[in-house]
Amino acid sequence: MKKDEAERGIRYLCSQWAALVGVTPAPSASPNFGAFYGWVRENHSPYLDFRTTTSVRDDVERWFDQEFKQTWRN
Repeated sequence: MKKDEAERGIRYLCSQWAALVGVTPAPSASPNFGAFYGWVRENHSPYLDFRTTTSVRDDVERWFDQEFKQTWRN
């Protein structure tokens, strides 16, 4: 999978996971990236199969942070 395809998929999965666990995408929320990443790995692993110059986990975490407005962590 290409990185841009994975990014679109991961961003979509953020909203799916948020609805599943009851998290809202807001700066005051404290979504658990580890739980999200594990859920993606177990249920949607093809989205973690792309080439990157950093690491897949770092890219996914950056997209997750952006989707949940956790940019204060960057």
